[in-house]
Amino acid sequence: MNIGPYLLPNAYFVAPMAGVTDRPFRQLCKRLGAGYAVSEMVTSRPDLQDTPKTLRRANHAGEPGLIAVQIAGTEPQMMADAARFNIDRGAQVIDINMGCPAKKVCNKWAGSALMQDERLALDIVGAVVQACAPQGVPVTLKMRTGWCQAHKNAVQLARLAQDAGVQMITVHGRTREQGYKGQAEYDTVAAVKAAVRVPVVANGDITSPHKVRDVLAATGADAVMIGRAAQGSPWIFRDIAHFMATGSLLAPPLVAEVKQLLLEHLEDHYALYGDFAGVRTARKHIGWYVKSLPGGEAFRQHMNTLEDCQPQLAAVADFFDELHQRMDRLPVPKTYNDNHLLDLETTP
Repeated sequence: MNIGPYLLPNAYFVAPMAGVTDRPFRQLCKRLGAGYAVSEMVTSRPDLQDTPKTLRRANHAGEPGLIAVQIAGTEPQMMADAARFNIDRGAQVIDINMGCPAKKVCNKWAGSALMQDERLALDIVGAVVQACAPQGVPVTLKMRTGWCQAHKNAVQLARLAQDAGVQMITVHGRTREQGYKGQAEYDTVAAVKAAVRVPVVANGDITSPHKVRDVLAATGADAVMIGRAAQGSPWIFRDIAHFMATGSLLAPPLVAEVKQLLLEHLEDHYALYGDFAGVRTARKHIGWYVKSLPGGEAFRQHMNTLEDCQPQLAAVADFFDELHQRMDRLPVPKTYNDNHLLDLETTP
C-alpha cells in the first residue's frame, strides 16, 4: 500500500507509543520486518520543542525507511507550525494524534478528546494539511472509535478528514472511555473502511499472525498496526509476514538470537538516552523481553536494582546464557495458535 507517494514494503506497522517507540525500538522493529513505524507523540507546543525529551522523540538519525512523526495539540496554527518544524528535521509523513486516551493528554483536550469537538478536529486537520501540502508531505490520522460508547463518530470524522486531505486513517477499536480495557471491536474499523477511499489501518488487540489474518478479513483494512504485542517481541513482524505469505508459523526465535538482539537494542538505547536515563528507561524493555520466560520475574526484580549500564548489560547476557542451557528457543507465545505446525526449517 501507499501513503501518498510512498510505497510501503508491507502492511504490518508499529503503533506510536509514548515512552516506547523511540528511535532504537523503531529501528529494531523495522529490521525485524515492520513495514512502517510512527514516532512517539511529539508535542506541538513551541516552548517544549527544544527540551531533551522532545529532541529525543524527534531524533531519526540513521533510521531506515519512511520517517513518520506523530504530533499532538489543540490549536490549529500551533499544530501546523509543529508539522513544519518536524518536516524541517526530516519528517516525510505527519500523523495527527486523535487516539491517545491518557488523562494528562485528554485533560488538555488533545489526543482522543478532540473527537468530542469535530469542528476543532477538522480545523486542526485542515491547518496541518495546508502546512504539509507545499512540501509534498502526506498527513495521516490516528483515532479511536469515539469518545464513549454513546458517541461513536469515527465514520463521520473519517469522511471529513479524508475530504480535508488526510491520506491514511488508523482506527483503534476502542473508545477513549475504554482506555485499554475490554476487547477491541472491529465493526467500526470495517465501517470506516467502507466509508472512505484512503487506506485504513486496523489497530487494537492484534497479538498474533492469526489475528492479523482474521482482522484483515473481517474489516477489509489495508494494514494492521501493532503496539503492545511488539513490546519485548519485536520479531512479531517477521512472524506475521511469514505466516501471511505461507500460512505456516515460524519457529520461536533462538535464545542466542534474542540475547544478541536485546544487547544491541540496549546499546542503541543507552546511546540515545545517556547512561543515567538510559539504564532506567531500559528496564521496561528488558522486563517485556523476559516476562514470559522461566525465572523472568525474579530477574526483572534484580535488574531493576542495577543503576549502571555495564552491570545491566552483563546481567542480561548472563540471564540469557543461563536460559540457553535450558532451552534453544523461546516458548511459543500464548497468543499464537499452536495447533499449527511450526516451520523449523525457515526460521531466519
